[in-house]
Amino acid sequence: MSVALARLGAPQQHLPPVFHVAGTNGKGSAIAFLRAIAEAAGFRVHAFTKPHLLHLRERFRVAGKLIDEASLIETAERVATSSNDLTQFDAQVAAAFLLFSATPADFTLLETGMGGGMDSTNAIARPALTLITPIALDHQDVLGASLAEIAAHKAGILKPGIAAVIARQQNEAREVIEAEAARLGAPLFRQGVEWDAFAQAGRLIVQTQTRVLDLPLPGLHGVHQIGNAGLAAAALLYAGVDIPDRAFAAGIAGAHWPGRLQPITSGPLFARAAGAELWVDGGHNPHAAEALALALEAMQARRPARTLAIVGMRARKDWRAFTQILSRRAALVIAIPLGAESANPEAIAAAAREAGAEAMVKANLGEALDQAHGAQRILICGSLSLAGEALRGERFE
Repeated sequence: MSVALARLGAPQQHLPPVFHVAGTNGKGSAIAFLRAIAEAAGFRVHAFTKPHLLHLRERFRVAGKLIDEASLIETAERVATSSNDLTQFDAQVAAAFLLFSATPADFTLLETGMGGGMDSTNAIARPALTLITPIALDHQDVLGASLAEIAAHKAGILKPGIAAVIARQQNEAREVIEAEAARLGAPLFRQGVEWDAFAQAGRLIVQTQTRVLDLPLPGLHGVHQIGNAGLAAAALLYAGVDIPDRAFAAGIAGAHWPGRLQPITSGPLFARAAGAELWVDGGHNPHAAEALALALEAMQARRPARTLAIVGMRARKDWRAFTQILSRRAALVIAIPLGAESANPEAIAAAAREAGAEAMVKANLGEALDQAHGAQRILICGSLSLAGEALRGERFE
């Protein structure tokens, strides 16, 4: 990656101030809140996120706008001349650096891949700020079997003297982050210690040692978005960005991030749901399933409804734990296949039954929806590729 970037003119050295974001879950949501707040304050923002739902160009926002296909192809061709050894993700990061370095903006928001320290985004030597969202078990085949091993990879984005804003963590992960920050001399601002975010009386409160923000609840659904929105707001406060309260409020309420507990209220898929509430989420690990279970519990408290979960997952994910956690809040689970890399739908259904839910298997999303008669709330979940299939035809601009 270093060789390729040198051949491309070191574009990573010519970016607006970078907010570098690592973690297991919530990275994209935190970036969505960061971007929405900054843009509400009048700033121009670059953003690189992953994965995409339908189109690769969703990963690249240049000064707030999705890159057009012709520009992305042209940039990809430039990157291809720089090295034959880049992974697909490396090439995308290099393309993002080129695109962002060529267009003026005020900030760059940069999401890591699955890790941190060895991630190609870590070519940024001096970010303005680093953020770490909640760390949980995922990608154990690459990052390690324990939470501590995974946290060590994520903490690799910390830099000497660069402030890091950290979401609330399990103790095992927090201790690793704290030790690495102390070793590097990176100032650490931890949720629950130096700052916090919580819902109170129908509002979002974000509090640091020097400022309190009283904001509307996040526009993104789910209790877990309280933490993601708070992390974004705290990051901007600790970075010293001059943002008025009204922009914080507008960004928190107006942030949009497709495929993350997204309600579907129109279109062919909604019509096929036959009047049921319809939700789509791309979460695919046990930590995400816990967030979905809490969200379903909150929905049930507001309006009791028979809930159906349509689940499709990759075999390399912890599909058993995901399904069993989700099954605590779903009356019926319908498992569907996801192509060659799919977890066995029969095994997913069996895991749901073990957890106390009714379960069955269908051949695809359409057949699963046809079986949903009597359900008043439907959640399509387990994979971002399944979320993308469900959202096909939606606009991402």
